[in-house]
Amino acid sequence: MKKHWKWLLAAVLVAVVLAVAWRVMGSRRAVQVADAQQAAQRAEPSVELAQADVVKAERRELLRGLPISGSLKAVNSAFVKARVAGELQGLVLREGDAVKAGQVVARVDPVEVRARMQQAQQQADAARAQIDIAQRQYDNNKALVDQGFISRSALDTSQNNLAGARATHQAALAAVDVARKALDDTVLRAPISGIVAQRLAQPGERIAIDGRVIEIVDLGRLEMEATLAAADSVDVRVGQSAQLQVEGSARPLAARVVRINPSAQAGSRSVLAYLAIADTAGLRQGLFVQGTIATGSASGVAVPLSALRTDKPAPYVQVVENNRVGHKPVQPGARGEAEKETWVGVSGLNAGALVVRGHVGPLREGTIVKFTKSPSP
Repeated sequence: MKKHWKWLLAAVLVAVVLAVAWRVMGSRRAVQVADAQQAAQRAEPSVELAQADVVKAERRELLRGLPISGSLKAVNSAFVKARVAGELQGLVLREGDAVKAGQVVARVDPVEVRARMQQAQQQADAARAQIDIAQRQYDNNKALVDQGFISRSALDTSQNNLAGARATHQAALAAVDVARKALDDTVLRAPISGIVAQRLAQPGERIAIDGRVIEIVDLGRLEMEATLAAADSVDVRVGQSAQLQVEGSARPLAARVVRINPSAQAGSRSVLAYLAIADTAGLRQGLFVQGTIATGSASGVAVPLSALRTDKPAPYVQVVENNRVGHKPVQPGARGEAEKETWVGVSGLNAGALVVRGHVGPLREGTIVKFTKSPSP
């Protein structure tokens, strides 16, 4: 009987030991599994994004636009040129100085021109004296012919001499006018009102005929000269509006197409379009400008243009689905401006999809996404 109890007690002890061992092994296994899961999660790539790093794809009404670029050019500009050769005098204007139409800009030394005018005037006086001599001769011959002392041919000769003297005098007077005009041309005047853009000569140097002295531009009217491809020029019409921006400036400029060149440029076959700038305050000729001409409108699912990625054979956008990054192939369509940002219509993406913005950069597909909490107000 005692032996039976001993075996029973031994069996109970073995069972207890086995149960304890099994529980210990189960706990260790659960800990190992948890550690393995945590290690796997740590090894799996993840990224932390803010709410500003993503945007929802939405259905939008996009104004279709044609990207353009070019430089600003003054509608009215002029070069002041010398009309007579000589020494340049009295030029005091420099770049940035304002001038009025008709203002004296500089002078050319008039000594030589004035001497030529005096010479022409004296020749005209001499020609006038010859007229008087020819007139007296004609009057005398006419009286003699009336009295029958000389023949009619002598009177005709004196009459021809008088006509020749008168013609010579008229030619001399024309030479005086030419010399007077040359003397007036020694004074260089501004043809338009504006600002001096270039000073191309210096006082004291001898300048030739048609030599450039200064350039004047009128900044009151500026326009952009845009070069359009032949295919793009078909959609551009006079009167279409445009939004422009000067390089380095955040101020938008409103513009309007005012002229389109009827001929394509030789070689490139491009077409020039001219856009008038509404507000020219602070602008300068020659500044680089880029923008968009509004050519129509289109509606559909759209995303910011910066979110469209092209580092794969087909365009795609990065979306967040189930807290993971996914790559969605899309087909880009019309582009337009919305909320001061360029958006592009895409097909193959549902409205409401959470799209990663372009400034985040490329993310590996399947990357875990964690969003930072917004700061409390």
